[in-house]
Amino acid sequence: MNHAAYALGLGLGTQNSSGEWLEVFFPHPVLSPSSELVAAFGAPDNTGTLSREQLLALEAALAAAGQTEQAQIAAHLASSQAPAVAVLLQEDAAPGSVPEAYLKLHLLSHRRVKPHGTNLQGLFAILPNVAWTSEGAIDISELPARQLAARLRGDTLEVSCVDKFPKMTNYVVPTGVRIAHTARVRLGAYLGEGTTIMHEGFVNFNAGTDGPGMIEGRISAGVTVGSGSDLGGGCSTMGTLSGGGNIIISVGRECLIGANAGIGIPLGDRCTVEAGLFVTAGTKVVVLDADGHAVETLKARELAGKSGLLFRRNSATGAVECLTNRTAVELNAELHAHN
Repeated sequence: MNHAAYALGLGLGTQNSSGEWLEVFFPHPVLSPSSELVAAFGAPDNTGTLSREQLLALEAALAAAGQTEQAQIAAHLASSQAPAVAVLLQEDAAPGSVPEAYLKLHLLSHRRVKPHGTNLQGLFAILPNVAWTSEGAIDISELPARQLAARLRGDTLEVSCVDKFPKMTNYVVPTGVRIAHTARVRLGAYLGEGTTIMHEGFVNFNAGTDGPGMIEGRISAGVTVGSGSDLGGGCSTMGTLSGGGNIIISVGRECLIGANAGIGIPLGDRCTVEAGLFVTAGTKVVVLDADGHAVETLKARELAGKSGLLFRRNSATGAVECLTNRTAVELNAELHAHN
């Protein structure tokens, strides 16, 4: 009897001159594959390049098992000159290779799993730093030779960025989203239906939105934004990789973070942070009652996750205040239509 596996995928990628993987594209990653699909898939080593003969044999096995979609992918890969790989993850363990890491990033951007829904421990150590160019991914040590070769042909090799993560839209474009500047959304971002990412918006890996939502600010690694929320221009959310420690920062439903504001605590639903105000876990906050009278002073971390709050700065005293937010953010339906 075949036991259930965690995920699998057939991918096509790029290797350097030493045969080391730089990146992998998985057109149709599968979460929780059936036992029939796992059996037909066999036992790949998750790192080795598949030959044309192996791909054709895999195509036959998949077709015989009734796995038409994956069989067609194997057939397409068999006709390519680019290196192909088959990855089977028996469990949701930390990625141990570049193909395994890329499969997990694909699962996020394909909306198969949500942020924090898959084990990404050690991801940075696994992924190589790559030059992303007009000729695809290039090993940084091999970049000068490729640049010279392009010049000798009369061309210019365009280097769009040097990073461990590529932009998401070169691998997957989720349905029902708008992305004004694609370089600002990394592979491994999760964008829910109805999400709009404006030019200054940024979404890191293992982070994203439930949608719909308007994002003109920064969604850092590990941060999730609930439906109906609006992140104003230049605002920031503090991620676990950038000073948030072990606190998982999140933004609830129908929240508004004003322009150039920021948060270092999770927000509940229907919360507002005034433009220009950055609320960290240690920020001293004066809590006001319904009549505007001070009730107590506490650190913002004690308000983490509570709904219906408005954070503002008192223009006279400079104190950060918190009171009940009696209004909710309503996104403009026409502005956020994606059809």
